[in-house]
Amino acid sequence: MINPFTDEYFMKKALQEAEMAFEKGEIPVGAVIVIDNKVIARSHNLTELLHDVTAHAEMQSITAAANYLGGKYLMGCTLYVTLEPCQMCAGALYWSQISRIVYGATDENRGFAKMGTQLHPKTTVVSGIMANEASELMKRFFAEKRK
Repeated sequence: MINPFTDEYFMKKALQEAEMAFEKGEIPVGAVIVIDNKVIARSHNLTELLHDVTAHAEMQSITAAANYLGGKYLMGCTLYVTLEPCQMCAGALYWSQISRIVYGATDENRGFAKMGTQLHPKTTVVSGIMANEASELMKRFFAEKRK
């Protein structure tokens, strides 16, 4: 039997979160955290709504997943996020010791790789999953903002 729980499957859930952010006028980034093929946290950017520069999708998901698990470490978990994490989020992900990060679009200006931010040495990273969909959503958001 084919495993339906692929990286694309969970990235679609992150993209649904990004669409919710878009509808609220937030930069459309969505995230889900998964353990054992189960979504334990889902979120999207809330920086405008909460007037909080730290309310990125990843930060919201890290907090929700830690609450769900009853501890601060996210070993065994995978973060699916539509945009490459920034250095703030990468720092939080480092401290969470998350096992895996899967992201869609690369953030060539503010992404953790460009900024030289380190992840936990045991964290594996997969990039480019549904990158076109994530990128198109961002482009549509900023095109509408400029109108």
